[in-house]
Amino acid sequence: MELFEIIKVAPEKNQLITDSIVITHAKLKQYNKILCSISGGSDSDILIDLCEKFDESNKITYAFFDTGLEFNATKEHISYLENKYGVHVERIRAEKSIPHCCKTYGQPFISKQVSEWIERLQKHNFQWEEESFDVLYQRYPQCRAALRWWCNDFQKSETGKESSFNIAYNQYLKEFMITNPPTFKISNKCCYYAKKKVALKFRKQEKFDLNIYGVRKSEGGARRSAYKTCFSTNDDGDEYRPIFWYLNETKKIYEEHYNVDHSRCYSEYGLKRTGCAGCPFARNFEEELHVMKEYEPALFNAVNNVFKESYEYTRAYRRYIQQKRVAKEGITNGNTK
Repeated sequence: MELFEIIKVAPEKNQLITDSIVITHAKLKQYNKILCSISGGSDSDILIDLCEKFDESNKITYAFFDTGLEFNATKEHISYLENKYGVHVERIRAEKSIPHCCKTYGQPFISKQVSEWIERLQKHNFQWEEESFDVLYQRYPQCRAALRWWCNDFQKSETGKESSFNIAYNQYLKEFMITNPPTFKISNKCCYYAKKKVALKFRKQEKFDLNIYGVRKSEGGARRSAYKTCFSTNDDGDEYRPIFWYLNETKKIYEEHYNVDHSRCYSEYGLKRTGCAGCPFARNFEEELHVMKEYEPALFNAVNNVFKESYEYTRAYRRYIQQKRVAKEGITNGNTK
């Protein structure tokens, strides 16, 4: 379909959607071999619908990176997308399975960044002690960056907000870990071997000149600081994020206007995100576990086996936070009981 015809029927007064249509049209004309990563989530549903408005020359290769811990509803939805748009989606398996990574390297805890720092400290047999950075650096000279995280050595923002590179960014985490040192290995390697490394390898093998994926700035987290615009160039090639500027309301307008359907994870299970099922990085993993137990019990059993220690440690940390807040509120109100 011609660009002018699509713009004519685009949602009125929504410049974000119109801009994404125009830029996507230009990118598909500019590049010849394009990789588009599809997750089966709500963002990628918009992504494939947007791309398929223009890919009449079949320049795009769609890929689904299967982590090994995916909802059956997600895999069903990938097949649905193939039928709806008349495309083929490559299913690419993890280089190392998530169960293998968790057993070999450690389990994810809180976030990728936190897990990275903890993994580095554990490798040096860190004792989770309360000392100054200078003292600890003498004891553990090979993990300077992780010690800076532990000692809150990274500078706060101009507004006084805690740096996300400091342990204090996660309330009471340092006090909790001193009182309750982890008894299991912690790592973010499952993300690397299940998705990141596989995607890079596939991209290099096939020599794509553009990588398209559905990251949105409003999601926050690491993505807020990792990307500044919808387009970037790095050592691995050019990258384009068509819905980078979309807000939640933008997504809703697009979905209703273009009749975009989502997987049963959203429509039936009531989830707000998909991806690696039961990932401890997700704030709402308890909700996911409840859903899995009801709708996909085999997956429920699998994730509880893979992430068992991380779930228990996260729950203990959350209880610790709650106890601290209650105690603080009691003191503030003059109640010392």
